[in-house]
Formats: sequence, structure tokens, C-alpha cells
Amino acid sequence: MKYSSPLNSLAEGTWFKLICGASFGHLPAIRSLAIAYTLAGADCIDVAADLAVITATKDGIKVAQKLALADRTQGYSMMNVPLLMVSLNDGTDPHFRKAEFDATRCPADCSRPCEQICPADAISATGVIDARCYGCGRCLPICPLNLITTRDRTATPSSIIPYLTQVDGIDAIEIHTQTGHLADFQKLWSILSPVAHHLKLLAISCPDSSELIAYLRLIHATIAATYHPQPLPFSLVWQTDGRPMSGDIGAGTTHAAIKLGEKVLGADLPGYVQLAGGTNHYTVPKLRERRLLPPSDKHVHGVAYGSYARVLLAPIFDELDLQDRDPGKLESHPDLLSAAVSIAHELVAQIKGLDNIHPTSNSFSAPFAPLHL
Repeated sequence: MKYSSPLNSLAEGTWFKLICGASFGHLPAIRSLAIAYTLAGADCIDVAADLAVITATKDGIKVAQKLALADRTQGYSMMNVPLLMVSLNDGTDPHFRKAEFDATRCPADCSRPCEQICPADAISATGVIDARCYGCGRCLPICPLNLITTRDRTATPSSIIPYLTQVDGIDAIEIHTQTGHLADFQKLWSILSPVAHHLKLLAISCPDSSELIAYLRLIHATIAATYHPQPLPFSLVWQTDGRPMSGDIGAGTTHAAIKLGEKVLGADLPGYVQLAGGTNHYTVPKLRERRLLPPSDKHVHGVAYGSYARVLLAPIFDELDLQDRDPGKLESHPDLLSAAVSIAHELVAQIKGLDNIHPTSNSFSAPFAPLHL
């Protein structure tokens, strides 16, 4: 099955983005996510601005490309390579935090509700497994003794700027901002703007507020002033962060994502509108129901999936970790690889308009052949 190139998908309104998490650093899972969702047809993979994470993601994408070339019977010879995006923030943001607590203070008879509620399996008997935590905050209110706190961080752009000028480097940047952060945004943009012309895409992610549209217009004016009177050298995406990091909680979370998407879409800002924050399997059907997908004249151009997309594949990755041979190497286990790609494809296919199409060339009914790299 042939997909449009990533930027064509954006223009056509069939853009799919995988969000690995701005604070998520579990390298084996990130690598496996990149393999599965690349093979499933993702247009973009968004990761933390961390060199180890970037390397793991690029490795996963390259493994997927080699798998596609090695096993043409799966129909991937025309597979497109997703854009590699990194996330930055201009100030305090829930996407850029980690939970932490001192496990020695936990009562011996505690039922450990924090461990049970964590969607990332990031809590153990010794505390928070830092690399697994992506800052969702669900453990905070559930601790009976209020022992869990968070630490915030700011992703510094200096470490990733050299990757922007590489041919096989970073393709896109997402900036997380909030109303009232204009001075902080302008400071961050002043660092990025000298090299931003190397980008294929710039995304602005912002949660809702009464001042949202006015703020986004100021953001656009700041960016456009860098290139005036020339047009922007990259595609611009407004990511509407409806209900951050909640897509795996329940079906209702998608309503916040769609509501905010409609609000930004109605403002007619220059650029594309893409949903995030609370997106799940119900998002695309609801968009279609509300006539917010092509061929409608006014439509969103894509959907990003974070915690929901990751949790879908978590059971497969758990089984992968238990393998005696090459644990954590998804490409070494054809049955698990096929299962992961099949699940990922089911989600990707929704926005691609392929949810009722099951061609034999991409049905994933047969396992991939082992790949020796």
C-alpha cells in the first residue's frame, strides 16, 4: 500500500503523528515504537530533545526501512520515511516533567495505587523509573501520603541545533508554549530562527485559554517577521492540545481535542491544524461525524497520538522484554513485529481513510522474516 509523503499527507488532511513523549526516555520502547509505526505508515515521530532518544528513534526508522526492502511481500517497497521531530518548551509545561518519590518512606502495607495506575510501568518498589516516566501526573493525587512530587525541566535547543543542518538529521521542531509566554517564546525563537530554514516543519503546541487565538496570532507574527516579506520556508502546524496525555484514559477525552481543534480551525490562522491531547480510536470517527475531515472545505489536517498509541503496543513490548533471544529487539521476533505493526496500522489507517481496506499486500497476516542487521 502506498502512502503520500509526509508533507503531502499534511496538505491532504491525512497526517498521522506518533508522539513518543517530550519526557519519555525508555530507549528500547522508543526504538520499537519507531519500527512499528514507521512500517504502519506514520508521517512523523515526535521525541524528546535528547541525543540518546534521537539516536534510538533514527535507528528504529532505519530498521523499518531495511525490513521494508528485505521483505517486499509485505508491500512496503514504496514506504515513505516519517519526519523526525523533537519537542522543546519555552517554560514550565506538564509534558516536560518527571514524577519522583523516596520509596523508603512508603509504608510496608501500602497497596501501591501509584504503581497500579501508572500507564508507563514507571513505578517500582524502588521508586520511579526515570526513563519510563513521561509526566502524566496520574500518580500524584492517588498517593495516600502525598509522597509523590514532580520536577520540571526545560529542553535546551543548543544540543539539537547541530542536527538541523544534517541531511539525515532532525526534520521538524515542536514548541510547547502557553498564553502569557510570549517573551519566553520570542527568546527561544531567537535561538532557533538562524537555523530554522533547515526545517521541513514547525509545530506550535498550546493548550486552550480565553486568550488563545490572540496569542497564536502573536506567535505567528513573531515567526513571520523573521522571513518577511518572504513566505515561511517550512510548513507551520498548530497543534491543539485538548487534554494533554490523556488519550488512553477513556473515549470521552477526544471531545476536548476536537473542541479545541474546531476553535483554532475557525480562527483561519495561516498554517495547518492538527489535533492532540486526548486523541484515541474515537477521534477520527468523531471528526468524520462532525464533517471535520476531507473532503469538507474546512477540516483538520491531521491527528497526533501519544499515550494512547504507546499503550496499545505496551503488552507486545512487555512480551518482547521476556524473550531469551535478543530481548528488546523487535525485528528479531517476526510474530511480535507483525502483531505490533498490525495494531499500529489499525490506528494509522483511520486518518489515512483506509479503515475499511485490508489489501493482502499489507494485511500483516504473515509474520515478517527475521532481519539480520
